[in-house]
Order: sequence, then structure tokens, then C-alpha cells
Amino acid sequence: MPWPRVAAHMHEHLMQAGTAHAELVLRVVAGRWQDADAAVAAGVLLQIVAAMRAHPASAAVQEKACWALCNITAGADAQRDARAQAAVDAGALPSVVAAMRAHPASAAVQEQACLALCNITAGADAQRDARAQAAVDAGALPSVVAAMRAH
Repeated sequence: MPWPRVAAHMHEHLMQAGTAHAELVLRVVAGRWQDADAAVAAGVLLQIVAAMRAHPASAAVQEKACWALCNITAGADAQRDARAQAAVDAGALPSVVAAMRAHPASAAVQEQACLALCNITAGADAQRDARAQAAVDAGALPSVVAAMRAH
């Protein structure tokens, strides 16, 4: 399925759907990271963050959403840096931190959230430091420390 159709499906169904459906959609998105630039262009980051906000009590949805964010922001080139900035612009950092706070006992959520934070705040572009500061401002440091202590 092309990314614009995936994004449209997410927008149309993800917020109203049950958590099992949301988890399944996010799993599909997370597994399709090879064409991450197209996913970002189609608006998938906004839909991932919206799903995180719509299903805050579901550890499975939060884990898969963080996994998708991690995969979409992976890499080591200028396009990766642009995807990381797009994730920040979409509101990913507060959503990832909220997931960590909501599910402190879930090692899977904590792991995927830490990986997402790592990828989103890394980079070689001029915005890297601002992304790192945005993560700090969102409360990432205490959440990461708590995850390290718990797991």
C-alpha cells in the first residue's frame, strides 16, 4: 500500500479503532521503514503521534508507535536529520516521554522509547542541539534514568 493511502487509513481509522487495530496498523508502519522519507511526506508522523495520544493506556500501542518513530528516524544522512526534525515538529518528543511515564513497568515501551529518543535527538545538522534541548524540555532525562533503573 502506498504511503499516502497508509496515512489516510491511519487518519480515518486509528483514533476511533480499538487498541488491537491501532497496534496492528503501527506494527505495519514500523516494519516499512525503508521508504521513511515517503512516509514522512505522506504525514505518517502526525498519525503516529495522534495514535499515541488517542491510546495512552495501551502499552502495546505505545511500544509500536515508539518502534515506528525509531525506524522512521533511523539512519545517518541528511534525510534522516530531516525526518528527526519532522518527528519533533509532529510532537513526537512529548508523546514518547508520556509513553514512558504511563508504562514504567513495560520494558518493551521503555526500550523502544529510548531508541526513538536516541534517533530523534541524534544527527549532524544545525537543529540537533535544539532537538536535544526539546527532549530535555519534554522531560526525557528523568524518564530515561527511571527506565535505566527499572530495567
